[in-house]
Amino acid sequence: MANRGPSYGLSREVQEKIDQKYALDLEAKLVDWVILQVGGGIERPEPGRLNFQSWLKDGIILCRLINSLYPPGQEPIKKITETKMVFKQMEKISQFLQAAEAYGVVTGDLFQTVDLWEGKDMAAVQRTLSALGSMALTKDDGLYHGEPDWFHRKAQENRREFSEEQLRQGRSLIGMQMGGKSGASQSGTRGYGMPRQIM
Repeated sequence: MANRGPSYGLSREVQEKIDQKYALDLEAKLVDWVILQVGGGIERPEPGRLNFQSWLKDGIILCRLINSLYPPGQEPIKKITETKMVFKQMEKISQFLQAAEAYGVVTGDLFQTVDLWEGKDMAAVQRTLSALGSMALTKDDGLYHGEPDWFHRKAQENRREFSEEQLRQGRSLIGMQMGGKSGASQSGTRGYGMPRQIM
């Protein structure tokens, strides 16, 4: 946590719960994917939440990651420059988030810039990268580099067209939800208050 003292009481409990959601095995998988997706020139960070945060904190790797998911010449982030200025680094993180949303990642899966910059919720950063990987795998446009079992493939729309004749036939059928002649019945039951016959 940058420029903040230790938290106490309820704030500390909330932060500990957030920190418990961070998964080291997911971190390793995400690091492998990012390195493979972006290509060469990226150094692997040491395992751990703080190392993962400092690896992504300047926004350069994130911008290169989102650009690698687009065909050459169609990258959403045109200029990626290294800088030590804080607001420029946070701007790159923000550009990554906007590009990820435009790529198809649901807004609810996106982390906030401070989640990464201050290390407040690194589990949210993991969720965003996982959602981005799932979207890249689902698009199946040849730009995803990685193992197919690293991420879940999202469900695709499967529209069905029915003719008027098929729809008319469907209206005349009585579905099993409506009940029928067979199935559960109350045959053999006795009225209330009648004693059970034990032989």
